[in-house]
Amino acid sequence: MKTIHTDEAPAAIGPYSQGVIVDKLFFSSGQIPLTASGEMVTGDVKEQTHQVFKNLQAVLKEAGASLETVIKATVFIKSMDDFGSINEIYGEYFSAHKPARSCVEVARLPKDALVEIEVVALVK
Repeated sequence: MKTIHTDEAPAAIGPYSQGVIVDKLFFSSGQIPLTASGEMVTGDVKEQTHQVFKNLQAVLKEAGASLETVIKATVFIKSMDDFGSINEIYGEYFSAHKPARSCVEVARLPKDALVEIEVVALVK
């Protein structure tokens, strides 16, 4: 097992890592819309979703993976009313390649984020 850390994504805000590699699989921790410096993106759900993908791309790159090698994504959203907006942005990052996905509404996310996404990807 190998722990992943990059300064291009926000540091973990608890006792966990940005992700781990086991054999040829990368498991990311959930990414919320924090900048690499730890500042919360305060814009709407679309802006927050773009930041989440920026963070995911950074940890995937550090792991030797990419959005194209993601096999499963789990999306946590504060309100199912935002599903359409989040889905629109999600589709910009996963257009030709469409990994398996779950999407659930949750009562609350860390730092009161509107969206959090975690992925499992193949390491190149």
